[in-house]
Amino acid sequence: MMTESLCLVAISPLRQRLLDDMAVRRFSRETQRNYLRDVGRFATFLGRSPHTATAEDVRQFQIAQNAAGLPTPTLNAIVSALRFFFTQTLDRPDLARKLVRVAQPRNLPVVLSRDEVARLLNATVCLKHQAALSVAYGAGLRVAEVAALKISDIDSERMLLRVERGKGGRYRNAMLPTDLLPLLREWWKAGRQQGVMHSGGWLFPGKATNDTCDWWIARYPASPRDLKIIAEHISN
Repeated sequence: MMTESLCLVAISPLRQRLLDDMAVRRFSRETQRNYLRDVGRFATFLGRSPHTATAEDVRQFQIAQNAAGLPTPTLNAIVSALRFFFTQTLDRPDLARKLVRVAQPRNLPVVLSRDEVARLLNATVCLKHQAALSVAYGAGLRVAEVAALKISDIDSERMLLRVERGKGGRYRNAMLPTDLLPLLREWWKAGRQQGVMHSGGWLFPGKATNDTCDWWIARYPASPRDLKIIAEHISN
């Protein structure tokens, strides 16, 4: 109890205001943690409260971050955090306008060949694994999105997959390839026989600690580059 009181006292009014500004916008815990860390970087660089920052302080901070050799995604993440802090918490849009984002070159996507896709899916050890990986690749879903799919998310009439709270907490519909629906129906029948599939339940039930399919999905996210690595690994 005393420890909790000390932690509450240690939070400055400015930090608390930043926390409140993020909470009211329902930022994820990860985003809040990242923003606090990056605003903390700026405060450490200044050596004083960031509410006293000037445009020149912002400029010198970005010069120092670039000189430190931080990767482009990190630099831009810091810009996002400080832009929110200056605009929403400090009400200093003039400082936010001084922040400079770094251009990041985009690489061409890696596209799997039909043979690589076939070898990837054929390397699975059961129907459930094949169905899960087929959904990840065929519908272009992320790791957490595949794991969170429910049977009710399949819209066979419109050939869509309903994705709840994907990246950024957004809802969206993903296209369901025509050749994927028969596979999912086959898995539904097999899962019912095994007693693991229930109406309204998870599409791919199971625990990551002892389920090979969950291990595959967690180990190899559904992106073309990662899937190409899998295909090369399987062939060796």
